Amino acid sequence: MELAILKDVVIIFALSTLVNLVFTRFRIPTVVGYLITGIIAGPHLLSLVKAGHDIELLAEIGVILLLFTIGLEFSLKHLLKIRRIVFFGGFVQVSVTAGVFILLSHLYGMNWQGALLMGFLAALSSSAIVLKLLQGRSELTSNYGRTVLGILIFQDLLLAPLLLFTDLLADPSVNVSYELIILTLKVIAIIGFVYAGNRWLLPRLLHLIALTKNQELFMMSIFLICFAIAMLTFKLGMSLAFGAFLAGLMISESEYSYNVFGNFQPVKDVFASFFFVSIGMLLDLSFVVENYQLVLLSVILVIVIKTIIAGGTGFILGHTFQGTILIGLALSQVGEFSFVLARIGFDNSILPDFYYHLFLAVAVITIAITPFLFYLSSPLSKALLKLPLPEFLINGLFPLKEIEMPDFKNHLVIIGKDASAIKLSEMAQYNKLRHISIVFDPSTAREKMNNGDLVVYGDAVNEPILRKAHVDTADIVVISVGNLIPCMAIIEKVRQIKKNTYILVRSTLIKNVEQLYRVGADQVLPEKLEIAIDLLNRILVKRLIPQKEVNRILTHMRSKSLGVFTEKDLVNKPSILDEFSNINITAVTVEPGSIVDGKSLIEIDLRKKTGVTLLAIRRGSEVVEHPVPETVFQENDIAYFLGDPEQINFASELLLGKDQPTRPKTDDGRPKPENYQA
Repeated sequence: MELAILKDVVIIFALSTLVNLVFTRFRIPTVVGYLITGIIAGPHLLSLVKAGHDIELLAEIGVILLLFTIGLEFSLKHLLKIRRIVFFGGFVQVSVTAGVFILLSHLYGMNWQGALLMGFLAALSSSAIVLKLLQGRSELTSNYGRTVLGILIFQDLLLAPLLLFTDLLADPSVNVSYELIILTLKVIAIIGFVYAGNRWLLPRLLHLIALTKNQELFMMSIFLICFAIAMLTFKLGMSLAFGAFLAGLMISESEYSYNVFGNFQPVKDVFASFFFVSIGMLLDLSFVVENYQLVLLSVILVIVIKTIIAGGTGFILGHTFQGTILIGLALSQVGEFSFVLARIGFDNSILPDFYYHLFLAVAVITIAITPFLFYLSSPLSKALLKLPLPEFLINGLFPLKEIEMPDFKNHLVIIGKDASAIKLSEMAQYNKLRHISIVFDPSTAREKMNNGDLVVYGDAVNEPILRKAHVDTADIVVISVGNLIPCMAIIEKVRQIKKNTYILVRSTLIKNVEQLYRVGADQVLPEKLEIAIDLLNRILVKRLIPQKEVNRILTHMRSKSLGVFTEKDLVNKPSILDEFSNINITAVTVEPGSIVDGKSLIEIDLRKKTGVTLLAIRRGSEVVEHPVPETVFQENDIAYFLGDPEQINFASELLLGKDQPTRPKTDDGRPKPENYQA
């Protein structure tokens, strides 16, 4: 029995676990760990992996599943919204990048055929690593994330024409016009199939399968849809990965898409690791060492040129300076589909051996650097913004219209672009709470402006942005920013502008609560904890646990998780009443014809007759706090009593119009004395 592939899988899992265990301690991304695993286990170093072809097959499955989940997160409607980015932005990025590298390759001594191929190899970027990083950072649907995705989709669409182009370079006798006509017909067929599948076929099919209530059958059908559509597009000349993306897109608007996404996540991550390992296996370290100067120079050239061109494309599409930096660095590496084209070029002698290995070295290194470039993109853009740059470069070619902010005082300021901040703004608008939103996403800001909301576009870390939202006169500032460092910076800026404003902060992690309080937050809402507590609350209520016991349990859970910071919670403060199981506060209405109507507290002798304590009286919109003995009851007053259930029942009888209420009794059945105290 041949177990070569199983041995290789065990070696890869063991080695990648060991490498990533070390890398995680230094906060190095796991993607880099997989690449290092591939380099170590590959044929150019320790040669631990024997079944290289089988590993490549597992890697291909990983890319298919990754692109499938990307399609699930997106939708056909979103794709149609970014069609200008896909076709115009993608065309500009690919054509300009290819043109520059064709010229550089030819100047370096390559023939025109090799230079043409090298130009298009360099123009492509890695969908697998870029989309994985965007997905991990929850930025796939952000403004710059949509642009990056749109350009990557265009690059994937180009795979079939580029395969045809590579064949043409290898064999000039290919009938180009015939092949282009066939390719066009295939594209039309794919578009029609995706539309029909998204609109009619798959929703009905998934509904029929879901009615069986068999989870295994449901997941099997999803795998079938994913791989069948991937195979179909492959047969039509597209990539397997692009077909998987289309499959995810077709399911994305189904009510079952979230269930599918959740079940696919762990499987996708495991198989995707094989892709990055297989990329690492291609790197020949001896070639890199022998030609380290050329490799280093080529890597720098690729990253710098691709960043400038991709960033420039983003700028043309209307992105701000920060957006152009993010887009440029996100697309600065060489793509995985370039390996396929390079291999064809090498096998057909279009690329000489030296240039093929140079390409592999540059491609693998740029992919390995990508996670670090992602992390550096935001600090780099902020550092560059400190330079005296032109206004049009900072705000983009299509800056958002300026909204004249009214001179608000004692208003609410909502900072954030996430769903929580957007929903809070809608609620504030509905309840006529005066507020100004600070949003650092052009598309979200523009949408809110079009809806008539008061919006300041910009990064709230910058003091001028905060002042434009009149933070200096606001009484409450809500900060809903997931990242800890910017969140802390915003709190400090707000405190510098106005010391006594009330700052309410959303925190994604419980461990960040202490730091946020220390920099100046008045109240921190740890969302994961609050969701768990809300779920526990509903479970306890469903189990018919008394409300006071529920309150006591929830208070204990908060105190256990937040420690001393529980005291800062104004909404969920523990009540002394929760400690006394037999004492309640109850509201009772003075009914028409009640014997207490028109009488004062001293006249009806409420305390002596019932044992309750009257805390307050609501009369219309007015609240009478701490009623005095001379306070007179009126019809439709709402009285708030403190007492045990029996005492409150006796007081209720008085207010409801009973002429002779029965005095409460003691445990042995005797009437309680008139001077009885609760």
